[in-house]
Amino acid sequence: MYDIGEKPGVGRYCCTSCGWSVNLDDGSDRLPPCGSCGKGQQTKYKSC
Repeated sequence: MYDIGEKPGVGRYCCTSCGWSVNLDDGSDRLPPCGSCGKGQQTKYKSC
């Protein structure tokens, strides 16, 4: 599990609350707040 602002690496990550996904294309990209449920600092992601 990853929090927003972390740099987990290149890949696709899904919000654990709603399933919204984000693709990170570069190893220096950070996970953003969820674009769907808007949980802000409470957002957790997992690889999907």
